[in-house]
Amino acid sequence: MINWNRAEALTGIAPAECDGAIVTIETAAGPLNLQPWADGVFRLTLGAAASDLYGILVAPTSSVEGSAVVADGQAVLRAGNAELRVDTGELSLTLARDGKDVLASADDGHFVRERRIPPFSKLGERLSVALALHSGEPVYGLGEKWGGLNHRGQFIRSDNQDSLGPNAEISYKNCPFAWSPEGWGMFILSAAVTEHGVGFAPWSQRSYIASIEQPVLDFFLIAGSGGADIIERYTGLTGRMPKIPLWSLGVWVSRAYYQTPDEMMDVARTLRERDLPTDVICLDGRAWQNTDTRFEFAFDPTRFNNPKGLCDDVHDLDMKLCVWEYPLVSVDGPLFADMESKGWLLKDETGAAARYEFDSEPFGKVLTQLPQSGLVDFTHPDAYAYWRELHTELFKLGVDVTKPDFGEQVTDNMIAHDGSTGAQLHNVYSLLYNRCVFEATEAAFGKGQALLFSRSGWAGSQRYPMQWAGDSQADWEGLAASLRGGQSWGMSGAPCYATDIGGFYGPQPSDELFIRWTQAGVFSSHMRFHGVGKREPFNFAPETEDIARRFMKLRYRLIPYIDAVIAQAEKTGLPVMRAMALAYPDDRASWAFEDQYMFGPDILVAPVLRPGGSVSYYLPSGRWWNFFSGEAVEGGRVTNETMPIGEIPVFVRDGAAIALGPEVSHTGELGGKIVIDEVLRYGDGEILQRG
Repeated sequence: MINWNRAEALTGIAPAECDGAIVTIETAAGPLNLQPWADGVFRLTLGAAASDLYGILVAPTSSVEGSAVVADGQAVLRAGNAELRVDTGELSLTLARDGKDVLASADDGHFVRERRIPPFSKLGERLSVALALHSGEPVYGLGEKWGGLNHRGQFIRSDNQDSLGPNAEISYKNCPFAWSPEGWGMFILSAAVTEHGVGFAPWSQRSYIASIEQPVLDFFLIAGSGGADIIERYTGLTGRMPKIPLWSLGVWVSRAYYQTPDEMMDVARTLRERDLPTDVICLDGRAWQNTDTRFEFAFDPTRFNNPKGLCDDVHDLDMKLCVWEYPLVSVDGPLFADMESKGWLLKDETGAAARYEFDSEPFGKVLTQLPQSGLVDFTHPDAYAYWRELHTELFKLGVDVTKPDFGEQVTDNMIAHDGSTGAQLHNVYSLLYNRCVFEATEAAFGKGQALLFSRSGWAGSQRYPMQWAGDSQADWEGLAASLRGGQSWGMSGAPCYATDIGGFYGPQPSDELFIRWTQAGVFSSHMRFHGVGKREPFNFAPETEDIARRFMKLRYRLIPYIDAVIAQAEKTGLPVMRAMALAYPDDRASWAFEDQYMFGPDILVAPVLRPGGSVSYYLPSGRWWNFFSGEAVEGGRVTNETMPIGEIPVFVRDGAAIALGPEVSHTGELGGKIVIDEVLRYGDGEILQRG
């Protein structure tokens, strides 16, 4: 645990210099450069020169003229309607918007010195910045986190890990971007592990301290009117999602795993025969690859003697085929020797290809032990191009989309072609990996028709949609945590997210849990059934299948609404699943209800997360309409009720118009376009019929 009393307070050691709109203050850790960067955004770089080696930023240069002056021991910078004031001696800072201060340096004091936690500090190789938090001030973002969305009081590590479930702080998708409803955001431009003490009592219950063990602390301060505005400005820096294919909004069905092509096709045909609407069926890792030799871009010849025929059979059912991939190459596979000889795999200290050893303990008897493998070096231009091009034949064969799994396996001792150490590359590796696969998919199908179903992510991963929750535990808390993870990822600038309906590991889910997870899955950007064991609705009780069918059909009717929400995300970075603190910034009472969320701007969803159907939810002030019954309900209060197994609390904001499409078995029946069957206008009871 860091002893902040021993941290060296960094101060200005020479007069500040102003060159145009850039201010430079010399410190014992190197120069501190201050610069207006975009409207409402400032860039601060302490230590070595600023850089973006991995293309995290989409705007690598300043986009605002701004201004800067230095006088009377203070630097004052302006960017649009935002102002940053920095004391050039003690380096304390204040961020303001429209003349109102929204953020200041930590003011945690001490008997000996005025600031026990310095505004900027150095401890060994660790550089830190400390910001003050008001009593009760929440902080959101920081990637996919399974616990409370408000990170106040938490210790968070921006460190991608195979979390093996949503039960601890570790997660697959991290992002060193945090924001507060008070009107500020901070984004640390780095791939290195960053530690965040967010009002973390062992450090300081009244301060947010971000600490990084590298010679440069490069970050942006963002002033905005609220969470939505701050996310829009942040995604202006790191990018926004592109247009995605319409078929991806339909239902995806998968299992870990279908052992033969006949088994998968039997499932696909049964889905059609039993009128269970589906657009995508997936072959997971062991389902189409030989585990001992994966990954190799080839169907296991011992089980698949006609891959092209299989793809055609899937398409004949009006489904898309998704196949699993990961960026590890088995030492016993056909690609390893050639890639090693060309230097296309990450290396160890000896210069040989590093060999990753999987820990066998988590696999047990449930999953096949994975082979010793090398990792593709995506910093090597030739390796990057090679991996991208290997997808070409796969797509020509008839595969429509891939599921880029893993991406968290880079270890500290590995060395990349561009000179990056494993520690430097570890977090951003998934961004490079997903970028490569997305480019391959886009090259095959065209812009607006590319999509991934990936697990790991970093700042900027929203440019390569989409991500899913990883290996959720198949129980009620696994459902609840996955939904919080999706909201937290959304509050970090990533609009799209899915969960494994039914949970990935653990005992086969009960019918009740399966129904509740299905109901929640309808109201997310993407919907997929998946897990170890049978997750298809027809493998449950007849009543369960009937309820699942009804909600799957509802999913397709909601496609016009979902498509409009995603179009908004393309422009603003706003997520499809919106936490109450993001959707209702002026209704503080709603922020405490972190298990419910807005599905786009107009639909409130309160998933049932306990057996027996008990649920507690809060409707913000105003009139709301029950989505299913049409009954008007007054908000501004908490409701506790027990929901019948076939019902979930879903409400529509007064004054909203919800466009619904027709009931279809797959999106192909829509002719590749949005079809609106009716528009429900809530507030006057009017229903407009449209063809």
